[in-house]
Amino acid sequence: MTAPVADDHIIALAGGVGGAKLADGLAHALGDKLTVIVNTGDDFEHLGFHISPDLDTVTYTLGGVANAQQGWGLEGETWGFMEQLARLGGPAWFKLGDRDLATHAYRTNRLREGATLTEVAAELSAALGIAARLLPMSDDAVRTVIHSGGRAIAFQEYFVRLACGVPVDRIAFAGAAEARLNPAIGALPQPAAVIICPSNPYLSIDPILAVPGARAWLTELGVPIVVVSPIVGGAAIKGPAAKIMQELNAPVSALGVAAHYRGLVDGIVIDRCDEALAPEIASLGMAVHVVPTVMRSHADRVALADSCLDFARALIRTRAPHPDQGSTK
Repeated sequence: MTAPVADDHIIALAGGVGGAKLADGLAHALGDKLTVIVNTGDDFEHLGFHISPDLDTVTYTLGGVANAQQGWGLEGETWGFMEQLARLGGPAWFKLGDRDLATHAYRTNRLREGATLTEVAAELSAALGIAARLLPMSDDAVRTVIHSGGRAIAFQEYFVRLACGVPVDRIAFAGAAEARLNPAIGALPQPAAVIICPSNPYLSIDPILAVPGARAWLTELGVPIVVVSPIVGGAAIKGPAAKIMQELNAPVSALGVAAHYRGLVDGIVIDRCDEALAPEIASLGMAVHVVPTVMRSHADRVALADSCLDFARALIRTRAPHPDQGSTK
């Protein structure tokens, strides 16, 4: 296992199954030196519960209890609640497992008691023995909205009920303009680097960046920012990223991902099958690191995390002042 980057901690931005997998690999390498800032644009209220799909996916994955086959939900889940709900004629389109319901009930009750989403995330992480710190991007409500053919569609309606089956004209983040970046983020120690996990750029990372102050905070850190492309060989490993990129007239490739993050990131990690794109990506002004990026096993997650940390370490060295320059302080 590669040693962590210096003695400082790493900040990761994540959402969805791919993001959770790399966050898990980073947690294996870094332990409590990792902070994961998680998208909450997917959050919604359903059947009286406050549901945080991305937070739960990252929490379950780092806690070692996620369903290994589907990547979300709990391993060994049962579905008696949903079966009975469907029998009663209730809204059974969003699947809630019997044990997963305990998470939503706990969160909803704590929020009603006055706890913040950040506090609840910490409590759930502690219950699962997670050493890394998981932070929602904001304690305020930000909701991803899909605009399609003149309709404004709530994200979970688009993603689950409609199975991403309508074209995306544009994406908005309701409440983002009034939201505050999680106050705990500003209190974090200076990281050695920021790693943007292979999450959907439009649905998982853009909601984080839409919160006022998020982009400024990242750039003002003055540390390397590395993104891992979720597009491999012109396709998304999981989810609708490729479909959305096509519908928004963006190149469905690692180059398209690089262009999306241009001006924010210093480097991008792409899969070996996309190595031919490296020169064109480099022309955008970012460093390129080519390694296997598909994570089919826990060992793959750890290997990709180590590769990302090695890449960040190399970028840190290029930023470091020459010894002959001395100190500016």
